[in-house]
Amino acid sequence: MTNRTGRPGTSGTPHTAAPPRTPGTAPAATLLRTAAELAAFAPLKGQRAVVMTMGALHEGHATLIRTARAAAGTHGQVVVTVFVNPLQFGEAADLERYPRTLDADLAVAGAAGADAVFAPSVDEVYPGGEPQVRISAGPMGERLEGASRPGHFDGMLTVVAGLLHLTRPDIAFYGQKDAQQLALIRRMVRDLNFPVEIVGVETVREPDGLALSSRNRFLDAEERHTALALSRALFAARDRLAAQQALHARAQTTAATTGRAAALTALGETRAAADTQAVALARPVDGPAAVRAAAQLILDDAAAEQPPLALDYLALVDPVDFTEIPDDRTTGDAILAIAAKVGKTRLIDNIPLTFGATT
Repeated sequence: MTNRTGRPGTSGTPHTAAPPRTPGTAPAATLLRTAAELAAFAPLKGQRAVVMTMGALHEGHATLIRTARAAAGTHGQVVVTVFVNPLQFGEAADLERYPRTLDADLAVAGAAGADAVFAPSVDEVYPGGEPQVRISAGPMGERLEGASRPGHFDGMLTVVAGLLHLTRPDIAFYGQKDAQQLALIRRMVRDLNFPVEIVGVETVREPDGLALSSRNRFLDAEERHTALALSRALFAARDRLAAQQALHARAQTTAATTGRAAALTALGETRAAADTQAVALARPVDGPAAVRAAAQLILDDAAAEQPPLALDYLALVDPVDFTEIPDDRTTGDAILAIAAKVGKTRLIDNIPLTFGATT
């Protein structure tokens, strides 16, 4: 694979480069079906930015495309891939059930700023049939989503590697909602020396907090109400951590400037509150255990609703390798991740957290 500056020559294949984007316009995205069409569509100058999807585009995807458009600039190019990868589905029924909405996807992609939608067939992506050589996700691919969906991440990395070779981007954008997928792609690109920059884009949520997903369309009204527990649990954990860190920051500031008696006067606190402050000084935050507990309370309540939420996992993990954060960790970045089923629909969500942050 080569990047834009090292792109192999395409002698004998005429370029059909997209014209420069005019601000304020939203031409329809060009539909490309083959690798040859994609190669001929290469930009004459500027960067190529790629957004990989399995179709059924929604506002979350549109945000990725708009971010890619801003990065590529007027003379760059944005390509959206639409490919439902059979290697990522454990059961044939799940593969058949996955929504396919190419006409609508073309409209969403064009409106968001894409120059082209690359929607290849399975034979185009896997020309030798089902690939016998695949990329292994390694130990990280066996945790959380990997444990629940064996082989899923091997299939994901195999198709991402193939599509990176076919699209040859300078920069590729992926959603933070699929945090473990994003971490694995970053690791693959680093380990295998892919000349591409990987950028994560913040999760897009609906007004009620539910993370945007193509699977949301399968939820009825009652199931959707239950599903809101995922985001509420994440927000509760985030708020719990922020409150702990605010208490610790206040306690540290007070201890540095006044004695205990002066602190009582300055803050107008009761003696009980002062004792709480002393505990905060002795133990900076209740840390990971409190974060998990705050989320678990919400999820436990949702398990008693009708229809109930069936929790797959709640995990507080290191964003680099997705190993569990120990309870004694008081500094550093983390991801709180949830997976659960509501009815027949499996949903995932996560939120980034930073322990030891100054409030």
